[in-house]
Amino acid sequence: MEKVEINIANENHFCYAQEICKVISDSAEVRGTGIAKRTPEYIQTKMQNSNAIIAFCGDKFAGFCYIEVWGHEKYVAHSGLIVHPDFRNQGLAKKIKEFTFNYSLKKYPASKVFGITTGLAVMKINSDLGYKPVTFSELTDDPKFWSGCKTCTNYDILTAKDHKMCLCTGMLYDPAKKAMKKEKWFNKKVLKRLKNIKQTMLASNKQLLLWRK
Repeated sequence: MEKVEINIANENHFCYAQEICKVISDSAEVRGTGIAKRTPEYIQTKMQNSNAIIAFCGDKFAGFCYIEVWGHEKYVAHSGLIVHPDFRNQGLAKKIKEFTFNYSLKKYPASKVFGITTGLAVMKINSDLGYKPVTFSELTDDPKFWSGCKTCTNYDILTAKDHKMCLCTGMLYDPAKKAMKKEKWFNKKVLKRLKNIKQTMLASNKQLLLWRK
């Protein structure tokens, strides 16, 4: 892989917002997973606030991630992690995630870092950084965060479960418990099996919700 530079995004990167949104949307469609949609304007806001990370290979856009702040900085989340198709399968997602993780710890040192994801690859990266799987009740209760899921295809399931369960897995890193980082819990085979079970169960619930409508 050619040398890729990862930097904190700013107003000079506004012109890439549309492309970023398209790559995020296309990736979700290929995986067949639900995802909260982002708008170019929203991405630009993150860039303007120095809460976005962007990667380039020369002058080519290679990857992106941004930081969201919730509950008066009690929590932060990393969202929209994406790698351009031309630069996938080269370990770039992990590098962007690590950069974003370390940057957010410096910018928000007292904040718990959390995320929700359906991707096993992201779970593995998070595990290596010290995240632990948790129930949704341990994540932020900020309604603005959960309202961001409205454009996800699984939102009906989330609301039916009173925001306590969905296809995504909740993960949390608590900077006050740094010893967590030494413990490795990730098991791809077990997680894949559990994900398939949950997906089957929630799919049945979704069909029931559609039938009731």
